[in-house]
Amino acid sequence: MAVTGAVMVLFLLLHMLGNLKIFLGKESFNDYADALRTLLEPILPYRTVLTILEAVLVASVVLHIWAAISLTRQARKARPVKYVAKKSQASGYSTHIMRWGGVTIALFLVWHLLDLSFGVVNPKGYDAAPADRMVAGFEPSRWWVTLIYIAAVIMVGLHLRHGIWSVFQTVGWANRTRYKALKATAALVSAVLVLGFLAPPLAVTFGVIK
Repeated sequence: MAVTGAVMVLFLLLHMLGNLKIFLGKESFNDYADALRTLLEPILPYRTVLTILEAVLVASVVLHIWAAISLTRQARKARPVKYVAKKSQASGYSTHIMRWGGVTIALFLVWHLLDLSFGVVNPKGYDAAPADRMVAGFEPSRWWVTLIYIAAVIMVGLHLRHGIWSVFQTVGWANRTRYKALKATAALVSAVLVLGFLAPPLAVTFGVIK
C-alpha cells in the first residue's frame, strides 16, 4: 500500500508541475502535453512511454484499493470482537477520510479523464488543444465544475496528509523527536499539491487565464 501510494504521490507532483505551465501561456502548456506523447520518439512509437506510465498508474490505483480492502479484512479477522473503548474522534475522522475520500477520488478521476483527457464531457471536445480544453472546462459559466474540482482536490489533500503520515508511522520514523517535523512534512506536501492543482482552474474561472 505504501509503494503504490508513493507512485501516486510522485505522479501527482509531476502532474501538478505540468498543469502550472498554463501560467506560462497556452503554447507552453500544449508543448508540455505534446512532449508527454512523443517521449523517446523515434526510438519508440508515438505515445508508447505515456501509455506505459498510464498503465503503471492504473495498476497502482487498483493495487492501492486492493491493499486497503485486504488490510481492513485482515484487521477484522485478527480481532473479530470490537474494542470496548470507543475510538477517538480523530481516529474516526481519519478512517472516514481515507475510506470515503478514496471513493470520492476514484469517481472524480473518471470525470477528470472524460473531461480533460478524452474530451467527452468537455465543451471543446477531444480534437481541441489541451490548453483550450482546460480553459473551456473551467470557464466562468461552468463554475459548478470548478466547485466539484475544488472539493475533490481538497479531499485528495486530506487523503494524502493522512496517508503520508501513516507511511512515516509504518516505517518507524514517527518517534517523539521527529513527530512534529514529520506531521508538518505530511501537511506541507499535501498543502502544496492542493494549492498547485487549484491554481489553474481558479485562474481560468476568475478570468486570469483566458
